[in-house]
Amino acid sequence: MSTPLAEVLEGQHSAELRKAARALLKEPLLLAHGPRSDDFRLVRRHASELRAWFDRNTGWSLHVDAEAARLRKIPGCPADPTHPAREVGRAGAPFTRRRYVLLCLALAALERSEAQIALGRLADQVVMDAADPHLVAAGIHFTLDRRDERLDLAAVVKLLLSLGVLRRVAGDEEAYVSGAGDVLYDVERRVLAGLLATRRGPSTVRADTFDGRLAELTADTALDSEDLRFRAMRRSLTRRLLDDPVLYYDELTDAELAYLTRQRGFLIARITELTGLVAEVRAEGIAMVDPDDDLTDVRMPEQGTHGHVTLLLTEHLAAADEPVTIGDLQRKVRELTATYGGFWAKSAKEPGAEGELVEQALAKLTALGLITRHGDAIAPRPALARYAVGEAVVLEPRNRRMPQQRKASKQ
Repeated sequence: MSTPLAEVLEGQHSAELRKAARALLKEPLLLAHGPRSDDFRLVRRHASELRAWFDRNTGWSLHVDAEAARLRKIPGCPADPTHPAREVGRAGAPFTRRRYVLLCLALAALERSEAQIALGRLADQVVMDAADPHLVAAGIHFTLDRRDERLDLAAVVKLLLSLGVLRRVAGDEEAYVSGAGDVLYDVERRVLAGLLATRRGPSTVRADTFDGRLAELTADTALDSEDLRFRAMRRSLTRRLLDDPVLYYDELTDAELAYLTRQRGFLIARITELTGLVAEVRAEGIAMVDPDDDLTDVRMPEQGTHGHVTLLLTEHLAAADEPVTIGDLQRKVRELTATYGGFWAKSAKEPGAEGELVEQALAKLTALGLITRHGDAIAPRPALARYAVGEAVVLEPRNRRMPQQRKASKQ
């Protein structure tokens, strides 16, 4: 029997809605022009349903116009430092504090600029704004006379280019860094206006400390009724299930844990229906696993030398009965070099390279919620057991094959 047309259309609609939602979760800022234009058109087509779902379940607002679609995501854990902005390019170095300050100053200058601006002019505005007494008191000082300072500003500009805030008209950033030229940009004001993702304007915040200001920027409205408190918990838990690699029960308050225990099936079903993520529920927590391996900025396992070293150290940590020190891990890498060095990049086998290899591995494992780090001590978290190597399995004699090792599936 042929499938009724209504079912076919409903299936197509659900597939499109899921694809649009996944596009927004992967890139919360989509432009009408560029490599993600097809995703933008899909989001615009389903904007009403997406806006309602994200508002009800996460508290994230969705703004869509003719130029851009912006999902204003507020992280489940706003103070989490493990997923920083990164330099555009192959290296992908995380932004330093200096670059974050430059980014904020550049955005403020662009807000006041004309429709076009030169990089040299932007630099002058940044230096002028950095002279603010409050910034000086905080130890912020820029001259942009040195090459390393100009490299920092160029990295900020490249990030803004990738986001679509700027569009290069003439010139290139390398000429500016070397002092041999300038660059001209168009300023995309609609995209610029949509970057800020807070529940209130920063100028209205009165707290003095960083944690206090962050809390005010992201706080829900007054929770003066039981319904509002339940709504806030539903949104917070859904945000964390969508954003965090693992939601551990021991990180929740008693009220949040009680709510999650009652509503777990409902929350998971809503997320799976929209996104296709599949829940892996364990005694210690919940991980929403992506069968398509697409909705993540940190992959495990990963190809290349760093990916291989990270996986080998992960197996070592999963087998540890107590916290391991960084020195222990560096010694382990030196041991592994003798066995696997022939498959690694030449630079990974140089004396002293184990320090960088360990640091990169630990940064990835922390971002994935697989370890905790306290000073020099590294302790595995429950989800790390998924990467442990099990006991050898001896097959029946009639099989006449070598014993095999069972390895936990990879997230």
